[in-house]
Amino acid sequence: MPIYLDNHSTTCIDPNVIDVMVRIMETHYANPGSTTHEAGRLVAELVAGATQKIASHLNAEPDEIIITSGATESNNLALFGVAMHPKQTRRRIVSAVTEHRAILDPLVRLEKHGFEVVRLPVFPNQHPFAGGIDLSLAAECINADTAIVSVMLANNEIGTIQPLAEISKLCQRWGVPLHTDATQAIGRLPMDVQSMGVDLLSFSAHKFYGPKGIGGLFVRQSPEAVRIQAQIVGGGQQFNLRSGTLNSVGILGMAKAIEVVESNLPTDMLQQAYLRNLLWVLLNEQIDGLHLNGPDWDVPIQSNSTRLVNNLNVCFPKVDGQSLMLELPDLAVSSGSACTSVEPHPSHVLIGIGLSEDQARASLRFGIGRFNTEAEVRQTAEWIGRAHAKLAAFNA
Repeated sequence: MPIYLDNHSTTCIDPNVIDVMVRIMETHYANPGSTTHEAGRLVAELVAGATQKIASHLNAEPDEIIITSGATESNNLALFGVAMHPKQTRRRIVSAVTEHRAILDPLVRLEKHGFEVVRLPVFPNQHPFAGGIDLSLAAECINADTAIVSVMLANNEIGTIQPLAEISKLCQRWGVPLHTDATQAIGRLPMDVQSMGVDLLSFSAHKFYGPKGIGGLFVRQSPEAVRIQAQIVGGGQQFNLRSGTLNSVGILGMAKAIEVVESNLPTDMLQQAYLRNLLWVLLNEQIDGLHLNGPDWDVPIQSNSTRLVNNLNVCFPKVDGQSLMLELPDLAVSSGSACTSVEPHPSHVLIGIGLSEDQARASLRFGIGRFNTEAEVRQTAEWIGRAHAKLAAFNA
C-alpha cells in the first residue's frame, strides 16, 4: 500500500473539512456578494464567521484577512502591493536566498522595475541553526530606504524556523513592514501575528488539511495600516484590495481546517516529532554516512525549536536522490519544493546552505503528516534501506 510522506507539498483534506464543504455546496451555494436576498445574506454571514475563525487563529482582526487563491497569490499581493503602491518612495527590498520561488520570482520582476533586492545568505549546514538568518547581517541591510522585508517563517525544504520577532524589531527601527510566507507553519506551529511582529502573512489551506485553491493574506491595520495596492481589480470586493467573487465553499473549508488544527496541534506536534525522529534513527541504523540537511533539533521537542517538528531532509551517500525515488514507487517523498520539481537544477535551498550540487541531488525531503503512522515510518525505512543498498552496490 502506498505511503505518503510529502506533506510539505500538500496534505490530504481532513474528513471533517470535506463534510463541511459538501454540505455548503449542497445547500448554501448563493453568491455571498448577493446580499439583496436571504440566500446571499446567509452565505455572507457564514463567510464572515469563517473569516473570524481564521483571524482568531492568527490573533488578528477579521478585517485584516484578505482571502486569496493561496499563498503564491498572497505573496505576490504582499510584495507587489507594497512595493508598487503609488505613495511608495523606498527602493530596497530585503529577503533571503532560501525563500520559496513564490517570493524569489516576484523579486526578480521587482528588480526589473528598478528596486534593489538584497538576498541575505543563511547559516551553512554545519551550523546548528543551518538555514537561519544572521541577525547582525540583517541589521546592516535594513535601512531607511527599505520598502519591505520578506522572510519565510518556516522553510519548506529544511524546516528552519526564522526568528521573526527579532527581525521585526530591526524593521521597526526604520518603519519597514515585515512580510512572512507562513505557508508551512500553520498547523505545525502556534501562530500569533502580534508576538511575531509581522505586518503581512501569507498562507494556503492545502498545507493544513484544507482544500486547494484557497488561502489568505494578513494585512496589519493597527496601530498603523500597511498600504498595499490591489493586484486583481474588478468588483471592489474585500475593501478593493482583492476583487472577485468569494470562494465561500473554500473559505468555510479553510476555517474548518483551522478549527481542527487548533484542537489537534499539541498532539500533532508531539506525534510528528516522534515519527520524524524515529525515521532518522531507523535510516541511520541501515545506512552509513547519512547527513542531516538543515538545523539540529532538541529531544524532546522544545517550544523554541529551530526546526519544524515534521521535517526531515537527508543527504544519502553514493546515490542520486531521483534514482532512489525511482526505486521506491510506493513511497511519496520529494527532492525539494513541489513548485520546482520540473526543473533540472538542484535545490536552491540546499545550495544556499552550502551543499554541493551532487550533495543536493543526493538529498530527499520527508514531510510527516497527521495521518502517518509508526508502521508506515518503519516500512519506509525498510524500503529505503533496501533500495539504497541496491543502488550503492551498482554505483560502487
